[in-house]
Amino acid sequence: MELESETNEGNSRRIQVRFVTKLKALYKVPNTAIAIPSHLHRLGLSSIVNKLLQAVNSEWKTEPFDFLIDGEFVRMPLEEFLLAKGISAEKTLEIEYIRAVAPRKEEEPCPHDDWVSAVDASSPNFILTGCYDGLGRVWKQAGRCTHILEGHSGAVSSVSIINSEGTGSATVATASKDQTLRLWKFDAEDPSDQPARLRAFKVLRGHNASVHSVAAKNSGDMICSGSWDCTINLWRTNDSDIDGDTVSIKKRKVNDKVEESQSEGEAVSTLVGHTQCVSCVVWPQHETIYSASWDHSVRKWDVETGKDLSDIFCGKVLNCIDVGGEGLALIAAGGSDPILRIWDPRKPGTSAPVFQFSSHSSWISACKWHNWSSVHLLSSSYDGKVMLWDLRTAFPLAIINSHKDKVLCADWWKGGCVVSGGADAQLHISSDISIQ
Repeated sequence: MELESETNEGNSRRIQVRFVTKLKALYKVPNTAIAIPSHLHRLGLSSIVNKLLQAVNSEWKTEPFDFLIDGEFVRMPLEEFLLAKGISAEKTLEIEYIRAVAPRKEEEPCPHDDWVSAVDASSPNFILTGCYDGLGRVWKQAGRCTHILEGHSGAVSSVSIINSEGTGSATVATASKDQTLRLWKFDAEDPSDQPARLRAFKVLRGHNASVHSVAAKNSGDMICSGSWDCTINLWRTNDSDIDGDTVSIKKRKVNDKVEESQSEGEAVSTLVGHTQCVSCVVWPQHETIYSASWDHSVRKWDVETGKDLSDIFCGKVLNCIDVGGEGLALIAAGGSDPILRIWDPRKPGTSAPVFQFSSHSSWISACKWHNWSSVHLLSSSYDGKVMLWDLRTAFPLAIINSHKDKVLCADWWKGGCVVSGGADAQLHISSDISIQ
């Protein structure tokens, strides 16, 4: 079968292909070989698949697709791809297509009063943000703020959702340039139309400089923090007095009413080894913490012994780190150049990245693995862009240009949305992203 379309150019060579997919029946085209021009790019291939789908379903609405041959994305003319990979064009070529990984909708922005410096969207029930105005905010959905977290005297630099299982009470942490961390509890199902203003139930003091990053242990009973004082502190998140963790209780009288007590906590241990600001920490496994620093290193820590188990040096100031991939084996980090680097510590010569993505044009501010896909991750940058990546191609799957200034933070939400905050004082939600 030959397919006639506007994608045909002159006397371009034609090759026999069969389009296949793992998508549900609605997206399947007839399983027959067709002849197509060899000069086609991804957009031309997408046009053909949409025409085939329209031929079997007159109500089909055009949408973008991506294409893989032998597990690799096609990001150049088909003929060039085959030549580069040494694939014969004499036999029928099997091309897999998937829904393009790109947002199909931009939600209403969530306005803040200053730079949006931090975001955590690990709960499907809400989004937690931190802002340079010193406040944390909880967003139930686009444009709807349900809680405002008051108490910091400096900019909020990092936030972490500690526990939000099921309905009801959620516990979160905020870190600030005021050298403290604060723990908060609120009702995640609060139906109020007006945001409730909350005070922290616990203030954590112990760092001697701005706290730059906070991350929660999966069990929710502890958090860790990285600071400009070059240390990582570990803290308990409970609100009761255990082993002397609570050193004082403060109560405040407002309008003749005594407010809820506020305890102060001390660090239970400190990890020492970095020589400059600890810019980012993650706690992906019970016994292991990873950190990134302005001293150019990524470090892996044993929580029980406090020992630095391994170092990766990349020669650049690092701003962000995340651990993901198959079996949580890959480390992604970005910093003071436009390159997102990914290491596999299981391989010899660990200091050499196994992947490098270099499509940004300025410093990278955040990177985050998808919560269930082992090949997808995102990055944000001072160039004002958020990029979505797949390990099977060196080119970004999608570029999100929602912001008008530097993007300072980003995360995945509900598996199919990307949330990002920036120097334009906005939290943007890009939704309807298909991850397969």
